[in-house]
Amino acid sequence: MYRFLLSRQWVILTLLALLLIPTMIRLGFWQMHRYEERTARNDLVARALDADPVPVERLTAPGRRIGGEQRYRTVTAEGRFDTDREVVVRRRTNADDAIGYHVLTPFVLTDGRVLLVNRGWIPADGPSQTAFPRVPAPPRGAITVTGRLMPDETTAASGIKDLEGLPDRQIMLISSEREAARLDAEVLGGYVVLAEPKPAAGGPQLIGRPGDEDSALNFAYAVQWWLFAAAVPVGWWFLVRREVRDRTAAPDTAPGPAEPDPEPATL
Repeated sequence: MYRFLLSRQWVILTLLALLLIPTMIRLGFWQMHRYEERTARNDLVARALDADPVPVERLTAPGRRIGGEQRYRTVTAEGRFDTDREVVVRRRTNADDAIGYHVLTPFVLTDGRVLLVNRGWIPADGPSQTAFPRVPAPPRGAITVTGRLMPDETTAASGIKDLEGLPDRQIMLISSEREAARLDAEVLGGYVVLAEPKPAAGGPQLIGRPGDEDSALNFAYAVQWWLFAAAVPVGWWFLVRREVRDRTAAPDTAPGPAEPDPEPATL
């Protein structure tokens, strides 16, 4: 009854089903892994943003790498902005996806060390991409700034290529180590995304708080892939039963031998 399973068509169909089942199961586990990663990141960001502000010197120092527990933590610092040595970070977008610059300004602490502060986004509306753009000035004199601590940027993490040969005072990635060499100063590891004080009218647009990643979507995809994996053998068995039913019914519906024509009656 099931000898048709050895036919070329059914062998190919069965092998395809056997290949799809583990593939879909693996895709489900991959989506579940993504769900766990995004959920953990959302929890980490929420804890960091809800934590009380601390002096930046408690979380970073020159040459120190910013880890996951320090990222997004709210920090404070006392000092003054050094606008003479600030740079702009190219190819950055704002909330409306307009392309412009981020303004990176050295913030000289009271002990003489330097903290890099990302003051926000400005449009690229200058006469050319090679000229240094007009950057609104920050508050003068000694002030206290508050912001979110971030790690140095890398191409691997951001996807942004670190191009060379850029115009003066323009960079692609924020690197405290590189800025320490440029400034010839002790620069604290990482940088701070400014939150306070708010810029004056016409100043750089502050960078918004990080949003939650949609981890629930990955969970739904994982369940979907596993349902697909379960549906494959069910569908295969349904096709097999239909084939058996069709083959069993075939003899009953086949036309029988034709009856001979009746002989003509004789008188």
